[in-house]
Amino acid sequence: MQLALMRCANILGTRFSFYNEHNIDTNQPLIIVSNHQSLHDIYPLTWYMRKQHPKFISKIELGKGIPSVSYNLRHGGAALIDRKNPRQSLPALMNFGAYIEKTKHSAVIFPEGTRSKNGYPRPFQTKGLEILFKKIPSALVVPVTINNSWKILRYGKFPLGLGTHITFTVHKPLKLATFVDKKELINMVETTVKSHIQH
Repeated sequence: MQLALMRCANILGTRFSFYNEHNIDTNQPLIIVSNHQSLHDIYPLTWYMRKQHPKFISKIELGKGIPSVSYNLRHGGAALIDRKNPRQSLPALMNFGAYIEKTKHSAVIFPEGTRSKNGYPRPFQTKGLEILFKKIPSALVVPVTINNSWKILRYGKFPLGLGTHITFTVHKPLKLATFVDKKELINMVETTVKSHIQH
């Protein structure tokens, strides 16, 4: 399904490049931390990191109304959270983290909290990361930088942008257990991700 979506994007002249110089263990839980530029971040990241079984943290509204994406979020192990309702979102995140720790899959989180519509990143919100760190103690934290996916939607849903080159850069994985100060880790990951965003 993800590959089919990429081929549909190719019709618009969209190209995808995925850069990963790291041999990431497929039998260890991951926390993939990335900037977020559009819905077109999701299906290529899912495809290129399919061996790591990525599962997304997403706002609950995306659980319906988007063909294939909504179905995948509802039935593929994602965490659908209501950002306005901590009584729903916090238990959902904790259960999600426990699921990732148990299954050794990958949690994908966009800490900006919402998409950057012009490529410029927003400050990272740390609460979700802090919960994942507690619930997935054996994880590797994998920073990922996404560039240019916002350009497909620069004019809104119509017309879609043509000839976009979307890139994904995987940075050096960091072993969560080696960091006593988790805020230091979050700052390091945020700096790594943002320093490779092209403007």
